Amino acid sequence: MKSDLTSKTLGFLRETYFKSVPPQIRSFLRGKRRDVVFQLAMEQFLKDPGACAYPGNPVLIDLIYGWGNEAWSARDEYLAGCISHALTSHGAILECGSGLSTILLGVIAKRQGQCHWVLEHKAAWSNKVQSYLHQYELDSAIVTNPLKDYGDFCWYDVPLDKMPDSFSLVVCDGPPRRTKGGRYGLIPVMKQRLKSGCVILLDDAGRKEELEIAKRWEVELGVPFNIQGTYKPYINMVVA
Repeated sequence: MKSDLTSKTLGFLRETYFKSVPPQIRSFLRGKRRDVVFQLAMEQFLKDPGACAYPGNPVLIDLIYGWGNEAWSARDEYLAGCISHALTSHGAILECGSGLSTILLGVIAKRQGQCHWVLEHKAAWSNKVQSYLHQYELDSAIVTNPLKDYGDFCWYDVPLDKMPDSFSLVVCDGPPRRTKGGRYGLIPVMKQRLKSGCVILLDDAGRKEELEIAKRWEVELGVPFNIQGTYKPYINMVVA
């Protein structure tokens, strides 16, 4: 009982002290804590990525927190799905939009000797992700270009002449929803590079826009889509 009271008292004192610290310093301290949490979680992930391939995994939760972009980062259900499919993939991986998933997929791709291509349109964000790729000595290739207007939609400006002839896994979490056409451009631009059996994982199935895009892809690819996950669902499609 005494131990519980002591713990609560110390917790109260820490919280009171923290609130007395200027906001700039508080933000700095939070950032440092996130860095430590991320580094420790990455150490665990590097040891055994397969152990993290399920929702609710504490390492994934720490990675999301440590990355520090919870409002936009993929959640653990989607990340777990990406990891699981990457581990069983037998070919090049394409990622639309960069972030925490880029680092995790980069680890798996290097281990398995796979190509990992990443499309990003924001230079500052690409630089941040690239710094982590360098830190962990990962070979993922980030293509950073402004979005291109294809007429009916805008999408990434891709160097097809430099990219693999086929991809076996596509992780699609970009471009942003406010982009003309949203994420639709994947199929009209990359369809010829998606080999039979290629798995497409489209995030944000809880949004009307993504469901409409999946329905269009369903018609254009001639294959059904299914929704996976519960808290923050995502779409899974397999190219025929």
